[in-house]
Amino acid sequence: MRNEELGIRNKYIVLFLIFGLFLCGPLMAQTATAAPSVTAVPSEKVRLSPDDAVERAIKNNLSLESARVTASTKKRASDLSWNQFIPGVTVAGSLIRDNEKGKVTGMAPVRWDDVKDQIPPGSLTQGNFELSAPGGGPTIYNYVAPYSMESSQWHVAGSIQMSLNLSVAMFENMHRLRLDYQGGMIAYDKAKLQLERDVRKAYNSMLLLQENIALLRESFEAAGRRVQLAQANYRAGLAPELTLLQAQVAMENMKPTIDQVENAYRLSMANFAMFLGLDYDTPFELIPLNNTAEFISLDVKELISKSASGKPDINELRHNILMLKSARKAQALSLLPALSLSWNTTPAFIGDPWKDSWGDNDLWRKSGSLTISLGLRLNSLIPFSQDFQGIRNLDDQITGANIGLARMIQGTEIEIYNTVLALNRTQITAQAQAQTVALAERAYRLTEQAFRAGLQDLFQVQNTELELKQAKVSMLEQQFNYLNGLLDLEYSIGVPFGTLNSGVQ
Repeated sequence: MRNEELGIRNKYIVLFLIFGLFLCGPLMAQTATAAPSVTAVPSEKVRLSPDDAVERAIKNNLSLESARVTASTKKRASDLSWNQFIPGVTVAGSLIRDNEKGKVTGMAPVRWDDVKDQIPPGSLTQGNFELSAPGGGPTIYNYVAPYSMESSQWHVAGSIQMSLNLSVAMFENMHRLRLDYQGGMIAYDKAKLQLERDVRKAYNSMLLLQENIALLRESFEAAGRRVQLAQANYRAGLAPELTLLQAQVAMENMKPTIDQVENAYRLSMANFAMFLGLDYDTPFELIPLNNTAEFISLDVKELISKSASGKPDINELRHNILMLKSARKAQALSLLPALSLSWNTTPAFIGDPWKDSWGDNDLWRKSGSLTISLGLRLNSLIPFSQDFQGIRNLDDQITGANIGLARMIQGTEIEIYNTVLALNRTQITAQAQAQTVALAERAYRLTEQAFRAGLQDLFQVQNTELELKQAKVSMLEQQFNYLNGLLDLEYSIGVPFGTLNSGVQ
């Protein structure tokens, strides 16, 4: 009898710890990417619906935040893609010192004031040397003379350069940046959907574990009632002391089992809280499952048709193909002629920057140019050139990506088909299990009545009770599998979560 009681106890432990480990494992893996808790108050219960849990996870999950930052970076690059048409402008200034002094030679106008004392009276007049320009313009000199002077070793020079390269490929690069931003948003939406799916499945797992603990507590209360009944029968002389001891031992053996399961549940709740960005000791009040779930009919062909255009993984791969095609187009357009515009000016002060006046225009020299050129890289036109090989490599990548897309679509079709088969099988099993629960409840009531009448021993009562609890657990398990299977199916066909199971939860 002792071995049989231990066997019952071990069944309880294995059964409920499996659920605890099933839930704790994924949550502990996800907790590493959860945001620090900032909102919970341990003394107050947080009432959470599945939608509330999803909202908190989306707000606080660090992995999703990383995807959000990446999408924001790509959006900025897309919005500012026109900045490649901003010309490059370089401004520079130089202080130059020659290794040796040089000479500056040239022709300078002969001024009347410089030579009037050397000219005999009456031979020439000032008008022969200088003419006043009409309207007060600069003076016109009729005579020039060569000059030579030592130049300063120090000079000051400046330069301004502006350049702009234009090609047809630049417009395709702008389009590719917009595609890259769209791809970032697709990746972000995919990560958000995966997070929401995982949170909802974890939420269902918590509810299932909660229900199992409630069943175990009910079993403990029933064991307590049997102890009271055994005491009454023993005192009345209707049952031996062994029956009373067996009832007491059975009840006491359930206490460590309940304690272990409740500890596993608390650990699961702590991991779930941290996953949502709450304190680990935040108490939750979860909305219970509706145990009267209605199963729905599923059209495999319709679901497969939706998945081809709605599954996030398929949409992401399709967009990657568009990115490859855009890169291929930009590579091909880069082989066309490119227009180059450049302008520069270089003012230089040839006088001594430490002594001469910088405002003297005669000491400044200016040079510059405007260049417009149209160029073509002839080597890129060779079929075996690096550019041509790059285009062929992109063609191969596009072909490979299309093959991968076809394989993914085929894999999704099989995945949906298997999921629907599993859901149908779960539906049949759940319906059969509901009948099993009804039969187990009737068997338990009859056995307990026989025990009270002294017609059955305690072991028979414990055995029928265990069978009843296992039947209820199996029924809950099937409901859990059905709900989570619908979540996976909704993700595969790309519809909002709850679209298929709106009549289930």
